[in-house]
Amino acid sequence: MSWVQLKLHIASPLAEKLEVILSELGAAAVTMEDAEDQPLFEPPVGTTPLWDNTIVTGLFPAETDAKSLIEQIKPLLGDTPLPKWTVEILEDRDWTRTWMDNFKPMRFGNRVWICPSTYEQPEPEAINILLDPGLAFGTGTHPTTAMCLTWLDEFPPTNKIVIDYGCGSGILALAAGKLGANTLWAIDNDPQALLATRSNSKQNGLEELIQTCLPEQFTHLQADVLLANILASPLHQLASHFATLLKPGGKLALSGLLDHQAEAIIQTYKTWFDIALYRQEEEWVCLHGTRQS
Repeated sequence: MSWVQLKLHIASPLAEKLEVILSELGAAAVTMEDAEDQPLFEPPVGTTPLWDNTIVTGLFPAETDAKSLIEQIKPLLGDTPLPKWTVEILEDRDWTRTWMDNFKPMRFGNRVWICPSTYEQPEPEAINILLDPGLAFGTGTHPTTAMCLTWLDEFPPTNKIVIDYGCGSGILALAAGKLGANTLWAIDNDPQALLATRSNSKQNGLEELIQTCLPEQFTHLQADVLLANILASPLHQLASHFATLLKPGGKLALSGLLDHQAEAIIQTYKTWFDIALYRQEEEWVCLHGTRQS
């Protein structure tokens, strides 16, 4: 079986409307993707931000007449002109399998591996984290996550108390657990992230070690290590709070920052931390520091 794939380029305010239109016209699936390589990173809970310019793709049965479909879309857009569009014929295939085939084991530092469950572990004696893509942020493919994993490999939290603040998929907590942490808290304001973290913890045999909670549910304690791979704005806001969560001499790793945001974060945190650049990949940076006495 083959499919008709219709792609339309449209500004974000109308993308969701177009998604509904395509669904009502019989699309078997509707997806959205960035048209201009604009990053969207860790959106606030309850929001679904879109890129300024979005490609909305509808997948229709092979017998669909593309020209007729376009004519049906025009009046449903109201005063909005018909956006640029293209049509392709796709042969049927196992799209989930095809996507998974492109997500292969990745190594971070010297010994940390992220391994999809569909692959054999390249180095069975290494630190192997089983992780499949899911609904929460964090598979290791983004530079910010990659830098945090490399940091953990370089500074393993053996027998340490660790907080993963803004845990997403739980990938950093999983790595910390595999690297010997003895107490782990994974915190996120998105319940879906906590669900993903619990699922991934179970898959990796760490469900008894990793505790999950919303920020307001977290019982105050002082950790040896705090990881936060989130946005610049919440990192600014959380600086003093993070200082209360770390013991004197405790280690801090911050990511989710663009290079032009790093200096402002350093200035904010230096009241409580000796902090500096750890690594930069592309336009993203990771900072690390030590809690002052």
